[in-house]
Amino acid sequence: MDTFALVVTIGVALFFTYTNGFHDSANAIATSVSTRALTPRAALAMAAVMNLAGAFLGSGVAKTVSEGLIATPTGRSGMGILFAALVGAIAWNLITWYFGLPSSSSHALFGGMVGAALAGGTEVIWTGVVEKIVLPMFLSPVVGLILGYLVMVVILWMFRKANPHRAKRGFRIAQTVSAAGMALGHGLQDAQKTMGIVVMALTIADVQGQGDPIPVWVKIACAAMLSLGTYAGGWRIMRTLGRRIIELDPPQGFAAETTAASVMYTASFMFHAPISTTHVITSAIMGVGATKRVNAVRWGVAKNIVAGWFITMPAAALVAALSYWIVNLAFG
Repeated sequence: MDTFALVVTIGVALFFTYTNGFHDSANAIATSVSTRALTPRAALAMAAVMNLAGAFLGSGVAKTVSEGLIATPTGRSGMGILFAALVGAIAWNLITWYFGLPSSSSHALFGGMVGAALAGGTEVIWTGVVEKIVLPMFLSPVVGLILGYLVMVVILWMFRKANPHRAKRGFRIAQTVSAAGMALGHGLQDAQKTMGIVVMALTIADVQGQGDPIPVWVKIACAAMLSLGTYAGGWRIMRTLGRRIIELDPPQGFAAETTAASVMYTASFMFHAPISTTHVITSAIMGVGATKRVNAVRWGVAKNIVAGWFITMPAAALVAALSYWIVNLAFG
């Protein structure tokens, strides 16, 4: 039964990664597709490959997820807590995907972990949640917004005398590089989040000890599922990010992607903080758009997205808590 519970939990974790991929593929490529720098299929294929590569670049974020947010639960109830956390995150991912809202898969997962841990009587490491999740959740969009604005101002100043047609063509080419950087950062951040969950499951099942390195098969499985999900594509969310916030041109797309990628690499390597790719790219697009004129950004859409950010963690926590109670009733 314990082996069965482990296999099911890992299977559900990998399915979460898949939903994360198709939910968040828009983050990496919406700007390149909307500016016609890349065709949708080419962009998705490139994002899938770069997601795969990014997953192998570090393990700091995975360590934060597996050790820094909730105390590692034990026994069968421990596996039930992980299972319920994943169900909560997947349910919220599917709801927001259906409505085309770019909410955060990451915060759905963290909300799920906290909700399931509270329902299952496992200690929540609140200092870790505040320092590694809540603060970056508020800071990364603000940094993305300001940095996006500044990067765009610098680009406008540097190319003020350039031929507009030639400059746009050049930025279309540059966007393929910035979109690849964005997808690499997505793999670096999001594949590691699931690696952290799988490592917790293996620790609960006594397959490996606390603090052991991440097994290679776990890295490959998580990276592959994220890439497959990315290639499946999230067209509804892509439309929201690429068109409804602001109509982007290639220089703006390049500025937004470069900004978002920089913020993700800094959070991953310097702070080991699992931040939301969705929050960063959305706020960078808004910052870039505000350089045209403040009312060029469709702030009504932005307001709905921000509201989604605030309800993601509590909503996923609630679904996870309900899932835990159901699992507990069914299996004891």
